[in-house]
Amino acid sequence: MTLVKAKKNGNAIPSLLSDIFDNDTFFKNKFFEKKIEQSLPAVNIKESANQYNIEFAAPGFNKNDFKINIEENILTISAEKKEEKKETKDHYTRKEFSFNSFSRSFTLPQTVNTDKVEANYNDGILKLNINKKEQSKSSPKKEIKVA
Repeated sequence: MTLVKAKKNGNAIPSLLSDIFDNDTFFKNKFFEKKIEQSLPAVNIKESANQYNIEFAAPGFNKNDFKINIEENILTISAEKKEEKKETKDHYTRKEFSFNSFSRSFTLPQTVNTDKVEANYNDGILKLNINKKEQSKSSPKKEIKVA
């Protein structure tokens, strides 16, 4: 029994089939990259003198769908929404369902006050305001003489 090794763009297997079954190129396809990108909401992060402002574009969710946690200075924002519709009329039944979720994590700087975090969701935008800790005033340079 002789095995024929497939060559990419060779005559043994057409190029299309070798591209489909070649795992290295199959999952690098632009179709899969776009699906992964689309599953995470766009994020804007702004820093002001007193706080950090984070905005997530997450339309289609309700405010109760979000879970926001801070543990060891890691901010994790996730959301999950399940929806099911069932319609029964005369001689047919139509059942539709959808599931949408995401999870994003960010390492917060040591200057944040994790006790003072505000979040609100309005018109498809989740906004978080994370206050900074009050900076301790630096004392002026002091010279100490050796006795």
